[in-house]
Amino acid sequence: MSFVEYGDTIKDGDTAIVFLGHESMFPVKVQHGTVTQTKYGVIRHSTDLIGKKYGSKVTCSKGGWVFILHPTPELWTMNLPHRTQILYSTDISIITMMLELKPGSIVCESGTGSGSLSHALIRTVAPTGHLYTVEFHQQRAEKAREEFREHGVEHLVTVTNQDVCKNGFGVSNIADAVFLDIPSPWEAIGHAKSALKAEGGRICSFSPCIEQVQRTCLAMEEYGFTEINTLEILLRVYNVRTISLQIPDLGKAAEDNSGSDFDSSNPSHQGLCVLGSPPSSTAQLLTDSRRNNGEL
Repeated sequence: MSFVEYGDTIKDGDTAIVFLGHESMFPVKVQHGTVTQTKYGVIRHSTDLIGKKYGSKVTCSKGGWVFILHPTPELWTMNLPHRTQILYSTDISIITMMLELKPGSIVCESGTGSGSLSHALIRTVAPTGHLYTVEFHQQRAEKAREEFREHGVEHLVTVTNQDVCKNGFGVSNIADAVFLDIPSPWEAIGHAKSALKAEGGRICSFSPCIEQVQRTCLAMEEYGFTEINTLEILLRVYNVRTISLQIPDLGKAAEDNSGSDFDSSNPSHQGLCVLGSPPSSTAQLLTDSRRNNGEL
């Protein structure tokens, strides 16, 4: 089982998603002799899971049933253990697009956190790309390494436990993109620029507060980044349904009674994405000259 390669059959040691419904699912590590309790009854791993195909409908001991799904970054985002606040698929999809990522891309990320974005980045750059992710907190870094190993993607990611604002990413001039999700991203812009390849590349910083965005934009401008812009991504889901009403006969054609309303249970503001591109060689020379002359 791997998060970047689909496996047809459930095996011992796999991480699978037990799907009870769209609002109820959870991850489980498949192990011989283990049982998992659900509201529909017991799932016995040895007989109900191992050897079955992903997507199978499994009947539990009380007669209810569940589906066993192959893990994906999107499903993992919905079910992962939260060690930090995480990014959700709406933001992740925009970040991946705006950073222009593709198979073979080299990406630097800080911080790793709960690994929600990390799994999506790894899936995007596989099979020939690589993710260098930096996490300040030692226990979170160790847990991330463990999860990447269990999920079969450890060959695509390097986890480093250090302060990116002081020590950088540990690589220079190789990254196609840099992503920052840290309290003080403006302090890491210089290291981000050093990690990016000499020509091209993109940077994105995600922050929940506009004050962080302001300081980050100023730092990016100081280091010569261009095409700096800020985005806020909001997800709005509508419930569309038909409502049967008694309509008075006024001698006119009947009107459409279908309607929609806003599902207010969806989260609104998550954060702001600041994006930019590193300067070209000529622009960099001008920036360095202005800095040396005290203009910056």
